[in-house]
Amino acid sequence: MNRFFLSVALFAALAVGVGFLTSGTEYFDWQIAAGLFALALAGEGLRLWIRRGRTKARQSSEI
Repeated sequence: MNRFFLSVALFAALAVGVGFLTSGTEYFDWQIAAGLFALALAGEGLRLWIRRGRTKARQSSEI
């Protein structure tokens, strides 16, 4: 679980950085930053889901 939170924090920082870099001088580009962060969350969630599914399958086959 620590890896999940570390990855989410890293991707949040990257999304904010990209939002600042693409915004120009007028405003922060929330759409790009939020979209990148949403993709990162979806990817990390998928990774956790696959990992837990494999763990459950391995446990059920050992019984």
